[in-house]
Amino acid sequence: MIEDKKIPKPKVQNIILENREKLNVSGVIDVESFNDECVIVDTELGVLIIKGVDLHINKLNIDSSELGIEGEIISCEYSDREGSRNKGGGFFARMFK
Repeated sequence: MIEDKKIPKPKVQNIILENREKLNVSGVIDVESFNDECVIVDTELGVLIIKGVDLHINKLNIDSSELGIEGEIISCEYSDREGSRNKGGGFFARMFK
């Protein structure tokens, strides 16, 4: 008899940026922090840091792993979980240099 092996679900993430004003992200695990200038999101593929002006979260559904942000998007940057812990000072120390 063939054993049923659990096949790990592939990590999938999509980031859609429309005119630097609307950002939709899938693969969201949690929103770690947010304000009108920075949103820090834990995703399937690492920590995503979104910087901008007048940022607002207009959609957050953890069950479907979706996040929607509106405002003037300046940058989106990933920080690997393991990499951020191994470098001096940690994730937040580098974030607020």
